[in-house]
Parts: sequence; structure tokens; C-alpha cells
Amino acid sequence: MLELDLQIASDTPAPSEAQFRQWCEMGLRQRQGDSEMTIRLVDEAEGRELNRTWRHKDYATNVLSFPADVPDDLLDIPLLGDLVICVPVVDREAAEQGKARDAHWAHMVIHGCLHLLGYDHIEDDEAEEMEALERRLLEELGYPDPYADDDSEAPHHSETPRKDHE
Repeated sequence: MLELDLQIASDTPAPSEAQFRQWCEMGLRQRQGDSEMTIRLVDEAEGRELNRTWRHKDYATNVLSFPADVPDDLLDIPLLGDLVICVPVVDREAAEQGKARDAHWAHMVIHGCLHLLGYDHIEDDEAEEMEALERRLLEELGYPDPYADDDSEAPHHSETPRKDHE
């Protein structure tokens, strides 16, 4: 079972809680047992501040993933972590890339959930594994391949801040 805390701190309309739940459940499907996570929807000012604080990059990015850092032997809770999604950035990207809004949102949420599960895309082989899984999950939801027209060397969508960057 998924316990999802959806925090809306943006004035820009966003997908419904039911959509977020569906996308999270798909992204976390391979996980056994219960999961707890938070999704915080923000505007550009908060997104920029968080990206500057945690990644030292002075712009709002689409998705930030904050995996929970709870020792297994300390607490017996299924806490995965938090996603912070900048609503205007995700909407703008969908328009600029000619993608359906829901398809791009689904991709961002699933991508962030995979980061919470430990997936990454720093190395090429890790990126290939993560992207293949994203494609498969999105296809099951009826969405097109998000990388089909991606011939650029653009950075991947979400980033996972590390607390050791402080």
C-alpha cells in the first residue's frame, strides 16, 4: 500500500491526486511491501531555492528526489523519501518538447520514484537500465516513449540531491 502525502505549494494547476497515486504506484511497483512518500508541488521560486541549496545550481529544475536516509535498524517504517516537482517547469517542458502534459507528468513522477528506489543515471549503463524501465512502465500506462525524439545530450530530468553536498 502507498501512503502518499501530496503538498500543494503552487498556484499553477497540477494533475489530480488520483493521477499522482497511479503514477507513483506504477513507479514503485517492483517494491515489496508498503511505501510512504511525499510529493511537494512548488512554483519556480521554491524550486530554484531548493535546487540552489541542494545541487548548487541557480535555476528551478523539474523534479528533485530526496531519498529517505533512515537506518533500517533504527525505525521500522517504509519511508522512501520526497519528490519536489516544480509545476511551471514541468508544464513548460511538456509544451516545448511537444509532449502531452499528462505523459510528461507521468514520466517525471515515475522517474523521481525510481530515484527514491535507488536508480540513477550517472553512468551510461545505469541510464540505459533506468530509461528502459521508464519506457516499459509508461507504455503500460498508455504513454509514448519519452526518449523517442531525444537526440540531444540534454541532462536527464530529475536529480537526486545528496545530503553530503551541504
